[in-house]
Amino acid sequence: MNSKKLIIAMPKGRILKELRPLLDLIPITPENDFDRQESRKLHFETSNDNISFIKVRSFDVATFVAFGSAHIGIVGSDVLQEFNYSELYSPLDLNIGKCSLCLASTSSFNKELSRLSHIRVATKYPETTKEYFFKKGIQAECIKINGAVELAPKLGLSSHIVDLVSTGNTIKENGLVVVEKISDVSTRLVVNRSVMKTRPNEIKDLILKFRGIANGSDN
Repeated sequence: MNSKKLIIAMPKGRILKELRPLLDLIPITPENDFDRQESRKLHFETSNDNISFIKVRSFDVATFVAFGSAHIGIVGSDVLQEFNYSELYSPLDLNIGKCSLCLASTSSFNKELSRLSHIRVATKYPETTKEYFFKKGIQAECIKINGAVELAPKLGLSSHIVDLVSTGNTIKENGLVVVEKISDVSTRLVVNRSVMKTRPNEIKDLILKFRGIANGSDN
């Protein structure tokens, strides 16, 4: 850790949209470029002289924090489950970004899972998917896709997909149905374990501030 400032890794996309108005309540307000979608900037100063933000892909937040390039991160529990980094400590559920990680397939695929010994699944969660089917006694062949996963069954790439489901509209519009829910997903605050030991007062203070906005966002 070579930065005196605490670096918080923020995820691009839907989680950040929910989190952004809550940051002003802490308050830790980022510089103006942070909110400009056309900006290519990735590292941002904030209203707190001791804290800066980086904005990265959701899946990269856990990696930046686990390897110490960021001290704290905001990340979905789906990502934590997939990577399972021992270096991460997750003290708080922020009660935003709620959805489900689900197994889905076409409505025409009517075989029960209990009758399968092998399954081909398209997903960006290969480790979670393999573990899920291992517990069912099914060998899962996972094809990793980072986007447009819903196309896989229709084009014959796989019989099933594992992906996040929020409203369910994307699943339905692509001719798929949810077969099973694998897990509930929400957004977590994560901390690098080494930083928790070396800078406990700063980290605990931030956890308390985030807990305040988390309680306020819990419906």
